[in-house]
Amino acid sequence: MTPVNADYHALLARHDAMRLRQRLLSPGRQQEGAAHEADRRHDGEADQRVIVRHLDLVMPLDTLIAHLYDAMFAQRPFLRSLFPHSMEFQRRHLEAILRYLIENLHQPDEVRSVFGRLGREHRKLGVRPAHFATFEAALREALRRTAGVRWNQAMEEAWLRMLRFAVTAMVEGADAALAEPPSWQATVVAHELRREGLAVLRVRPHEPYPYRAGQYASVASPLLPQAWRQYSLARAPRPDGELEFHVRLTGTGGVSEALVLGTRVGDTLRLGPAGGTMTLDDDVTHDLLLVAGDVGWAAAKALLEELTARRKVGRRVHLFLGAHAPSGLYGEESPEELERRRPWLRVVPVIGEGPATDPYRPLAEAVARHGDWSGHLALVSGPPAMVRATVAGLADARLPAEHIRHDPLPYGGDQVPVMR
Repeated sequence: MTPVNADYHALLARHDAMRLRQRLLSPGRQQEGAAHEADRRHDGEADQRVIVRHLDLVMPLDTLIAHLYDAMFAQRPFLRSLFPHSMEFQRRHLEAILRYLIENLHQPDEVRSVFGRLGREHRKLGVRPAHFATFEAALREALRRTAGVRWNQAMEEAWLRMLRFAVTAMVEGADAALAEPPSWQATVVAHELRREGLAVLRVRPHEPYPYRAGQYASVASPLLPQAWRQYSLARAPRPDGELEFHVRLTGTGGVSEALVLGTRVGDTLRLGPAGGTMTLDDDVTHDLLLVAGDVGWAAAKALLEELTARRKVGRRVHLFLGAHAPSGLYGEESPEELERRRPWLRVVPVIGEGPATDPYRPLAEAVARHGDWSGHLALVSGPPAMVRATVAGLADARLPAEHIRHDPLPYGGDQVPVMR
């Protein structure tokens, strides 16, 4: 971070510490979120109907979002320093969030849960409740500018109620996380190019970092201090606290390039709080199906480590490993070695690339062909297209949705987006 941003985040940390102290000293105090009960009871379905009926007035959303950021930075120029130099990913991310909100506004409990987690995540960015007021004013201006003369008060109020409902959940999520740091610093202790364009990083956090096998973490490089991307944690928790990430180079100028080509041993990265529900229950009551494509192996590797540490698994585990070429199976152990050390494990490598429109078809078809998965718990990790194809195949095979776990997908799936 720049010295100005470092001072700003230090000030926020002191403020959060004081708020946490007040909360601990006043355990009977009512939660601040109760003050927003009116927002909790708002009629999301009615607002959804108004927004969808007139959505064409503010389309395309990327134009609306461009107007929004122009207005916000014009009102509060200092907020620009909280964002990365390139706003491309930020704009795509906000568009996905708005689409998610519009599509799911009739499901308030789900929206509240998703945006509570988003509020916890946003603490690392230095976002405060006061910033949301500026965002609201900018959204109002952007809506009017994009829609033109046909815009009216009823449409605007529906949009603002939607925003306030989401913001209330974010503020409550951030407040619930006051006892944990907004972010963690971690020193890179190993950096290995496993194959061209793919790096395995091991890092050691400066203070305890809580997470579970199968989860992911947001990572920021000092080369791009305000840009964050989420990567699966490739190790189960261990006594020395060391973490591992598998990063595939996805383009130039982004976080993946900074981590793969610009990071060295001794560098310090920043980590956001762990997230994701692709975890194992304490008592595994189903046979397990693990499906991992490309760097999705990271999450599968952590889950296998946790199962191995339990010693007595008691359930059979099938692991499908997908790669476009043999070199894509980049793990330290071959499939045969994985099986040899774990008698309860069967590994099925799937090598090959499908058509351009569906490159992960071979993996999804191999899973579907192999057998009846109806009695299994499936955990699927990898590129979004691969996850979608596999989940669709499992759904067609009548595996209940509650028995399929995977990381959040970009819009078009069922969650707020996560970029690998």
